[in-house]
Amino acid sequence: MNFNKFYYLCNRNPINSAITLANTIPIIMKLSKLFISSLIICSAGVINASVPVYLDDSKPLEERVEDALSRMTLQEKIDIIHAQSKFSAPGVPRLGIAELWCTDGPMGVRPEVLWDEWEQASWTNDSCTAFPSLTCLAATWNPEMATLYGKSIGEEARFRNKAVLLGPGINIYRTPLCGRNFEYMGEDPFLSGKMATEYVKGVQSNGVAVCVKHFALNNNEINRHTSNPIVDDRTLYEIYLPAFKMAATDGGAWSFMGGYNLFRGEHASYNPILMNDILKGEWGWDGAVISDWGAVHDTDWQANSCRRRWRHRWSDRWSSFRTPCRDHPSRLSPYHERHPSRI
Repeated sequence: MNFNKFYYLCNRNPINSAITLANTIPIIMKLSKLFISSLIICSAGVINASVPVYLDDSKPLEERVEDALSRMTLQEKIDIIHAQSKFSAPGVPRLGIAELWCTDGPMGVRPEVLWDEWEQASWTNDSCTAFPSLTCLAATWNPEMATLYGKSIGEEARFRNKAVLLGPGINIYRTPLCGRNFEYMGEDPFLSGKMATEYVKGVQSNGVAVCVKHFALNNNEINRHTSNPIVDDRTLYEIYLPAFKMAATDGGAWSFMGGYNLFRGEHASYNPILMNDILKGEWGWDGAVISDWGAVHDTDWQANSCRRRWRHRWSDRWSSFRTPCRDHPSRLSPYHERHPSRI
């Protein structure tokens, strides 16, 4: 039997290909090594040619992203930037793009919660390590410890099939009364930035994205949806932004989380100054921004003021809170005029 006949028999009836191949093994063994090598190379070329660019690991990331976007419908593009549950966004099953699952938090992978509620799901296989607070981590002044911390928590997130770890939190302490100071890294911008950079590298070495939060000036829990810190440029750039900049540029963070608060009258999660001018413009950062839960009050304004973001919902029970930010009282009068005693 010559090779042309063998090839014809195999392809004419795929069901019998295995039988035909078994009967002709002696013939194949007689083929020259050079011919077999050529056949393998040609077959590999055919296989690679059939793999879409967005699924080809050998292609540059930007090229893969553009290819995936070109194949998606408008509805699919809208879907993937909106949450479908408390901690997930839908993928694109048609293209084999998986769902995106996030998890709190900076100090340990959160136990699973119900689909669209904060109540615990009461799983028995979602145990995790409770790591020391980020304040404790920063107090070590040990970047190597921060790398190990990030790598360890990233491993647990990867084991739990999480794509994004919602941390680290690196807001600078502005008041000792802030309810989330324990999960931030202190008052020193340089220390916070150095430790955050190594934390980011450690987590992302596992293929899990960090989500650096809460950008920016989210230093207060009371009235956190309406507080509007009054900060001049020098204070902003010397105290409140350096840690975020280091996490973005030195750490290479893949995502950021916008804060609840306002900055100069506009909500931080879609603030043109913070997101466009500083984060993407001055720092040249090209990652994704995820809004904090319930931090988006106007999707039209958000879409037109800031690009490249994922909007997360709070809960259907809180839908009435999403008032248009342009009509929100916090935009109509400065915070210090409404609450002078809290400055």
